[in-house]
Amino acid sequence: MKAFLKEFRKFISKGNVIDMAVGIIIGSAFTAIVNSLVNDVMMPLLSILTGGLDFTALCIVLGEGEDAATLNYGAFVAAVINFLLIAFVIFTMIKAINKLSGKKKEAPKEEMPKKKVCPFCKEEVAIDAVKCPHCISELTEDGPTYEKI
Repeated sequence: MKAFLKEFRKFISKGNVIDMAVGIIIGSAFTAIVNSLVNDVMMPLLSILTGGLDFTALCIVLGEGEDAATLNYGAFVAAVINFLLIAFVIFTMIKAINKLSGKKKEAPKEEMPKKKVCPFCKEEVAIDAVKCPHCISELTEDGPTYEKI
């Protein structure tokens, strides 16, 4: 049991677990902000545009009587509209945050080669090497030369 608890303590104290926990907490707080923006600001504006239509009340009655089953397609339509509004709000908020933080997409930089191949022994050597460490050929700017011993 002690080994199990020790292993659990080691797991829980890793940085990525703590980072994930912080991300989840911030995500839930961000969810509350987005839901409030959608439900308290965007939905009333949408209600004005649709003439006060409440989508959740739309249904098809499947049967007769008070206890008849209903197909509540309006709730589905409202959920789809809610999803689209939340996605739009998150998209615009992320764009605004990226603009404020100055993050720009950078083009990938071409890296200079760090190695070259010796033409005699075909082994890799440092790009700025003047002599091959494998076959002792001189690697000059004019081309390689072989040094006789």
